[in-house]
Amino acid sequence: MQAMVFRKFGAPDVFERADLPDPVPSANDVLVRIAATTVNRLDTFQRNGSRPIKGFPFTAGLEAAGTVVADSNGFAAGDRVLTTRALAAGGGYASMLAIPAESLVRIPDGVTFEQAAAAGLAASTAWTSLFDLGKMGMGERVLIQAGASGVGTAQIQFVKMSGGWVVATAGSDEKAEKVRALGADLAINHRTTHIGAAVRDAGGVNLVMENTGGTLAESLIACLPDSRIVLIGNAGGREATVDTQDWRLKRVTVIGGGAMAASPKDERAMLESIAAGNFKPIIAQSLPIEQVAEAHRLIEANAVFGKIVLLHQW
Repeated sequence: MQAMVFRKFGAPDVFERADLPDPVPSANDVLVRIAATTVNRLDTFQRNGSRPIKGFPFTAGLEAAGTVVADSNGFAAGDRVLTTRALAAGGGYASMLAIPAESLVRIPDGVTFEQAAAAGLAASTAWTSLFDLGKMGMGERVLIQAGASGVGTAQIQFVKMSGGWVVATAGSDEKAEKVRALGADLAINHRTTHIGAAVRDAGGVNLVMENTGGTLAESLIACLPDSRIVLIGNAGGREATVDTQDWRLKRVTVIGGGAMAASPKDERAMLESIAAGNFKPIIAQSLPIEQVAEAHRLIEANAVFGKIVLLHQW
């Protein structure tokens, strides 16, 4: 099989094309030919050496959408499937994976491989952070930090689908306009506006999706009493200085998200919501997998709105 791998840590140009042995399925596995994957922040951290990997050469890729190669474990050859657990099976930047059947969900008719991959882990994380960890209730007010990200764009849509009020942050006026068009009731350019004060003045929130980590202090300011904050990512920094008095007096609960993925049942429901037209994964750009270095550069430059999809065309 073919894969894009790196054999040392470094800048995006460390990626190279490699011929690797085809995966050999175990008794519980399903062999899948991959059609599409995406780039996640974790991919860039693994490539630059700031997150651990299992060794070189390394194949990244957290999710993958593709076609079942042969009948196995309840799946038939030709079934279109998605996994958000591709990394454990070898990485979505490879052209084939042997994946435990329990880690696969079928892609409904009317949903493309690109849409399924773009939803993938971003939508799964969004769902888990909002409903499983955040316990979002009908009509609650929600702040989404980094609303222009893949996770953020999914969270905005899920909040609106659930009857909530949502404010989202973005890094430019252009991106702020895009999150507003996606459904945000209030959009804030965090480079020109103090997030905490602006949200507080707009009435505050009951729940915060802290997708960056570095904005925790402003998220606390934005909170109403007895609110919850879910710590999802730390692309904005692993450290934050906060006012513990404000935290204490408001009785804010901060929840560590850890590694998040929805259940296969919920992931199937998310894909069905795409087919029904209720949820639209935002695809910033689709590129051949061989252009993965360019995709990493765009992600690290914060130059995308939504997800970059990588297409296997070899």
